[in-house]
Amino acid sequence: VQLQASGGGLVQPGDSLRLSCTVSGRSLSGNSVGWFRQTPGKEREFVAAIRYPGSIRYADSLKGRFTISKDNAKNTAYLQMNNLNPEDTAVYYCAASTSIIFSSLPNLNAWSSWGQGTQVTVSS
Repeated sequence: VQLQASGGGLVQPGDSLRLSCTVSGRSLSGNSVGWFRQTPGKEREFVAAIRYPGSIRYADSLKGRFTISKDNAKNTAYLQMNNLNPEDTAVYYCAASTSIIFSSLPNLNAWSSWGQGTQVTVSS
């Protein structure tokens, strides 16, 4: 399976951005999908995930601003990010897994497949 993250870019504080994660080689319909982010010198951190068949989990600090969704017909997952601030600047990665428990969603090692990442920069 291959994951391709896209949609990153340079935006101003307060702007919105939608990231996409296109999956190939496996149907997304029976999979869990997640988003993580990483800044230089820091560990990759959990952002949000949809656990098959549909339960959703967010990092507590991002609830209300970020929304995760997926379109099984397009084999694509999305991360809608609103009211962005400079602290959201990071490389964003998507991940997928066929079998993952809800409590393990934030754990990097629980995910079997990763995309290459897309840079999001929030700056005025």
